[in-house]
Amino acid sequence: MPSDTTTIFLGGDVMTGRGVDQILRSPASPELHEEWVRDARDYVLLAENASGAIPRPADDGYVWGELADELGRIAPAARIVNLETSITARGEPWPGKPVCYRMSPSNVGCLTAARLDVCTLANNHVLDYGAVGLEDTLETLARAGIALAGAGTDELGAQRPARIPRAGGGDVVVLAIGCEDSGIPTEWAARAERGGVDLLPDLTSRSIAQLCDRVRAIDRAGDLVVVSIHWGGNWGDHVPSSHVELAHRVIDAGCDVVHGHSSHHPRAIEVHGGRPIFYGCGDLLNDYEGIRGHEAYRPDLALAYFAELDRASGALVSLVMQPLRIHKLRLERASHDDAEWLADRLDRVCERFGTRIVLRDDARLALRWS
Repeated sequence: MPSDTTTIFLGGDVMTGRGVDQILRSPASPELHEEWVRDARDYVLLAENASGAIPRPADDGYVWGELADELGRIAPAARIVNLETSITARGEPWPGKPVCYRMSPSNVGCLTAARLDVCTLANNHVLDYGAVGLEDTLETLARAGIALAGAGTDELGAQRPARIPRAGGGDVVVLAIGCEDSGIPTEWAARAERGGVDLLPDLTSRSIAQLCDRVRAIDRAGDLVVVSIHWGGNWGDHVPSSHVELAHRVIDAGCDVVHGHSSHHPRAIEVHGGRPIFYGCGDLLNDYEGIRGHEAYRPDLALAYFAELDRASGALVSLVMQPLRIHKLRLERASHDDAEWLADRLDRVCERFGTRIVLRDDARLALRWS
């Protein structure tokens, strides 16, 4: 008999380009055009200087480390992340953009190894290598059997939600959008005659209303609807009132989960109308190991989110988070002390929204709300 609940896995930004790509079997060219770093392999060396030798070439599943065990244990109905890189060996870096990410299409096994169901693409790195890079990204994910949302070869394609069938009927539906305040260039917006991302033009009431109309248009018969949003800056805990309004209104329009990302560290979680809002899931995987400058936010720590939703109503039943640490460009379970640090910090930023974070006996975090 089907369960009365559905559990979905949500991850923040997954950045498998640059240094991560370089440790895999078939990396793209390491050439970079950044102000300080010209070779992507230097990011591997920074990580090794901080943590020790990293196997090269690493196998496809290496980077997922102990998260793979957690995913296997829980067996979520859908695995959803924001893929913040282009997948291409072609093209030129976007003119004037200070940081550009890409991973080789030959390394797509890195994504399939985690059995990802949906990669959202409405972010500020998917077109880092231009239209040809976007084309390669879309084709590579399609060949790999990974659904995508938030980018396409035209506006209709970019706006098309991903659908993941659930056992027992109904789909997990993922609609992905990006906001300019996350650093997405306005030129990246998809149009009828050009590919690009599903970019919300602004956060005015009119634009939010149009997005809400799209949410209402999604078939609701047995579906769970996730609206995935790339918004806001990389660092800091401030959640602007415009983000709160956007999140509340899409939930009132029928969304069951607001999956927010862009920040490099976890931000507050709210429950509105019985539905969770993640104002920033934080990076799940990156190549920042060994880079200094934001130690107060502990960018080496990450969270994997497991949201259990009522099958009939879509309301949140429970939220459990697995604390992780990026070590040697690989995800491992965080120590008890690190889990406690994450719980305390996230609890403080959640208090504004009437939610609390508790550290369980098994060193996982859980959300409490009234």
